[in-house]
Amino acid sequence: MSEGITKERVYDWLSQVSDPEVPVLTVLDMGVIRDVALEETPAGTEVTITITPTYSGCPAMDMISMNIRMSLLSRGIAKVHIKEQLSPAWTTDWMSEEGKQKLKEYGIAPPQRKASSSLGMFEEEKVPCPRCGSDDTELVSQFGPTSCKSLYRCLDCKEPFEHFKCH
Repeated sequence: MSEGITKERVYDWLSQVSDPEVPVLTVLDMGVIRDVALEETPAGTEVTITITPTYSGCPAMDMISMNIRMSLLSRGIAKVHIKEQLSPAWTTDWMSEEGKQKLKEYGIAPPQRKASSSLGMFEEEKVPCPRCGSDDTELVSQFGPTSCKSLYRCLDCKEPFEHFKCH
């Protein structure tokens, strides 16, 4: 590859591209980067980044694509292709453990594995408060400021918080 451009270097650059809705997370923390491909052409190295949206129609994906493109352009890569891959569908299992910890430190309860088989029909999942750690929380709204989050309130510290939904 020309100019020392490697997949590892591109991944390093991607580790600095923030998620526009949760700026403490990077696109790598979110797990939306599926692949990085390099192709040497007479005009230089072309980079194709394959991304999977967190859900179909996610409005942040346009901004993520633009931020990826701008990051690579600022490093001298003139040909950047962003390819969207819808299948397999993104899941919160693809989020990095470091990303989940960053969410918690930011005050958003990270997704947790659902124990759906242990919940009763009308029983709600208990989401620990990211501030005080209490399990004594209640769902306020299934829909938060973005479609991927819900709103909770801690009954111990009385603070509201967002929960990144598991899907």
